[in-house]
Amino acid sequence: MKLYSYDCVVVGGGAAGMAAALEVKRNNFSVAIIEREEFLGGILLQCIHNGFGLHEFKEELTGPEYAERFETKVLSSGVEIFLETTAVDIKNRGSYKEIHAVSKKHGGFIINSKAVVLSMGCRERNRGNIGIPGSRPAGVFTAGLAQRLVNIEGYVPGKEIVVVGSGDIGLIMARRMTWSGCKVKAVIEIQPYPSGLPRNIALCLNDFDIPLHLNSSVINIHGKERVERLDIVTKNPSIPEQPKYFSIDCDTVLLSVGLIPENELSKKAGIQINPENNGPYVDSFMTTNVEGIFACGNALHVHDLVDFVTEESRKTGNFVSRYLNNDSPIKQYKIKAGANVRYVTPQKINPDSDNTLYLRPMIVKDSATLNVAADDKIIYSKNLKYIRPSEMIKISLSKENIGSVSDIEFEISLA
Repeated sequence: MKLYSYDCVVVGGGAAGMAAALEVKRNNFSVAIIEREEFLGGILLQCIHNGFGLHEFKEELTGPEYAERFETKVLSSGVEIFLETTAVDIKNRGSYKEIHAVSKKHGGFIINSKAVVLSMGCRERNRGNIGIPGSRPAGVFTAGLAQRLVNIEGYVPGKEIVVVGSGDIGLIMARRMTWSGCKVKAVIEIQPYPSGLPRNIALCLNDFDIPLHLNSSVINIHGKERVERLDIVTKNPSIPEQPKYFSIDCDTVLLSVGLIPENELSKKAGIQINPENNGPYVDSFMTTNVEGIFACGNALHVHDLVDFVTEESRKTGNFVSRYLNNDSPIKQYKIKAGANVRYVTPQKINPDSDNTLYLRPMIVKDSATLNVAADDKIIYSKNLKYIRPSEMIKISLSKENIGSVSDIEFEISLA
């Protein structure tokens, strides 16, 4: 079996993987990217809508344009690229990691590496994950699959569409299907608020007069060969004992019911997973519990914007370089998600440097206060406007904020 050796191997060649690899390479270490698709770019290649790059490039780009800018840098940087290659296992050999991979070109082979970056992205929840009852006819797709069919393969999956879930991909596909000549009859959302970004609600639903049914869920899918009808129930929170039942005739159902970080490979490597966001536990250096294995991008936690993925992954690449130079933090403090906070990433911070953290709120409020407490004392406070679980909150804690404290707790106060 063929053997390769690099200082760092990046698993996944999307936005996160390319940004991390470029940063490690910039610090003069040998790097390889393993990508299972035919091209670099990941999910960006099927996201032909605009809205990317406003933070990173200060201009609005489509997904393929954003990916192309990084691909050009990667191809000219000297990073080794293994396309149409799948990493199937990672074994910890102490001072190095052993990555087992297979590809059409190379067959089975092994890569030895001092450091590994996990940037596999995320996958969609499907019908089985949410347990929609009914028959199993053709015409039920995840929104991302429908996006690939329309934007890359050139197929329109149906004519009369109902989108289940108001995640960003579903909202964007509601607009895309309308542009393709389909009739999008409704978007069904189980929560009392939309789960997508407000910008996408306005641009994808309101601009096209697509109905959004909140507090609603699909209770049956009817159809023999093809989807024919959905049965839906709407519950008013103020009078839950009086639900409203109705049906919508359609031939296609698109599911936009959440994203899950892709971490089957991480689990094989013995990495601990945070059940709150299904991503690895990481410290301030984006290092997992397995020394030398790092995580970033949507494999770590699902991001709202690819610009934030790039920023986080570039920092991860810098941390990998410092690790390879034997420069890692010794002292770190644990972080706890408190009231109204679903999770905070990373789960540890370094008191000797400034730290960037990402958190996801659990509530919908127009005004609230984020408090960071340590030793029963608030060390950082920030007023928040218009907070939603669909919008990630990014904060920076300076080393002056942290000081000499014990473990730190984040909470969102409604007072």
